[in-house]
Amino acid sequence: MRGMAMSDTITIHELAALGEDPRTSDWVEVTQAMIDQFAQATGDHQFIHVDPARAAQTPFGGTIAHGFLTLSLMPLLKSKVDMPRVADVKMGVNYGGNKVRFIAPVRSGKRVRGHFRTLELVEKRPGQWQQTVELTIEIEGEAKPAMIAEWISQIFV
Repeated sequence: MRGMAMSDTITIHELAALGEDPRTSDWVEVTQAMIDQFAQATGDHQFIHVDPARAAQTPFGGTIAHGFLTLSLMPLLKSKVDMPRVADVKMGVNYGGNKVRFIAPVRSGKRVRGHFRTLELVEKRPGQWQQTVELTIEIEGEAKPAMIAEWISQIFV
């Protein structure tokens, strides 16, 4: 399947056959504007996220993204993976997570990318598939990842 354009389509059975083949997204910059918008949407205005002057006095040396902002980048990062689209999908929904760990902070202005690895794809009932994916969010130039999560989605075809 490597070398397929993102506009190519595959069946859900072909997706299952891809197995654990890891996929990596393009880089995405986490800007202060994104952090501020997330703070506004969630009501989490802790100074380490939204006050650059005060955050500069912390061990972080500046503002950092909310952990939940990092987690919420999952759909954006997934959209930036060179992966063929599954044909005839009626909808996909989040089902939940088995675990989420925030390993290292994402500083404002840093770039991140996602490494996606399918752990399981099973047909729960005709036309309803459950996919469990391990996502590691890498921070450009840093040894530790920002986050590691095991996420479950339902795909309806």
